[in-house]
Amino acid sequence: MAAPGWRHPRARLAAALRSLRAARQHRARQPPRAEPLQAALYVHWPYCQKRCSYCNFNTYIPRGLDEESVRSCLSREAQTLIRLSQVQRISSVFFGGGTPSLASPLTIAAVLETVSRCAHLAADAEVTLEANPTSATASRLAGFRASGVNRLSIGIQSLDDAELRLLGRNHTADEALGTLEEAKKLFPGRTSVDLIFGLPCQSVSSWARGLEELLQLCDDHVSLYQLTLERGTSLFKQVQRGSLPVPKQEVVAEMYESAREMLRDVGFRQYEVSNFARNGALSTHNLSYWQGSQYIGVGPGAHGRFVPRAHGESLREARIQTLEPDSWMKEVLACGHGTRKQTVLSQLEVLEEVLVLGLRMDIGITHQHWLQFATSLSLWDVFGTSEEVKELEDQGLLLLDNRGLRCSWKGLAVLDSLLLTLLNQLQKSWEDRTAHRT
Repeated sequence: MAAPGWRHPRARLAAALRSLRAARQHRARQPPRAEPLQAALYVHWPYCQKRCSYCNFNTYIPRGLDEESVRSCLSREAQTLIRLSQVQRISSVFFGGGTPSLASPLTIAAVLETVSRCAHLAADAEVTLEANPTSATASRLAGFRASGVNRLSIGIQSLDDAELRLLGRNHTADEALGTLEEAKKLFPGRTSVDLIFGLPCQSVSSWARGLEELLQLCDDHVSLYQLTLERGTSLFKQVQRGSLPVPKQEVVAEMYESAREMLRDVGFRQYEVSNFARNGALSTHNLSYWQGSQYIGVGPGAHGRFVPRAHGESLREARIQTLEPDSWMKEVLACGHGTRKQTVLSQLEVLEEVLVLGLRMDIGITHQHWLQFATSLSLWDVFGTSEEVKELEDQGLLLLDNRGLRCSWKGLAVLDSLLLTLLNQLQKSWEDRTAHRT
């Protein structure tokens, strides 16, 4: 599973955010915020050996893959978009997918070399690659490290072979643990693992057993994702037919809560809704998403958020690259990039993203951070007098104080249920401020 931008937060963000006509009407009157001249870079490798039963990501099973052409197009699009953004520094790089561990280390090295030519990429910048156990032998992992990768994210998903078969994974639990062992040797302190909970037929006790086993062997970063049954997937169809039962929502909530407590008891900090780290091993790339920083998306279907300064623009755009790899490559060869959709974001839309994503972190949104995006509308202005927000505070779900706005431990587990109230309050405050200016 990818981290990403944009991928996990974006699905919920799209569902939570509404179209705000009033903001767009006043966009021209709002001075743009000066964006820092740096960005994170996400590189999408769209190919997999097979499609997992739960997966609705933009992935493809290649037939006669010409990797040299894909490599050239990834490098060219990275060059084009970095120069379009005019950023001077790339803060981190994340190779997601798909299964980027199927790519040659030469491809990873070529993209990183291009990035280094176009902008400053510090020698110690975080460079993450997602890996599946069946495509991550010890020698291949060593090749990725030599190419410039310094952090690995392994899609283990489960340590139960029956659950892995149900998910359509093409590895066993033993193979996953073998990959984890090799990865920890090559990337000590910088190996992350993904697990999925809320599977059909899964119980709280079976989930806890698997997590407990993993905690005896894992490194310093763990990502936990609740299974989402996506329309069109094999697993969705099986559940719809009634051939597979899914756990009740209260059971899934208990799985999540028990996992949070187990991880906390062994020294992990829940620094984001789905992500846990100890010994300071937070993912700096994913933090850039949650903090509302600019990021550039490269590759078929990749998402991005940046200001195209080279075109004389000053407002941030949301960009989506062309989904289908062959069409994307044709566009890259013709135009230097394969951007299929670009949307200028109003200041309010940017603030909505800062709110939704920032509250996913345990530290929430500090006053100083918020004022980087809204110089004349503080967190106190937006939420300080709201009765609905005060009620959430009284329930022990939310905190608004001199540090900023954040969820409590209890509130972080039910963030989605808080967002509509907070987004409505943000919209109301924004419209009130706009009305006073006109």
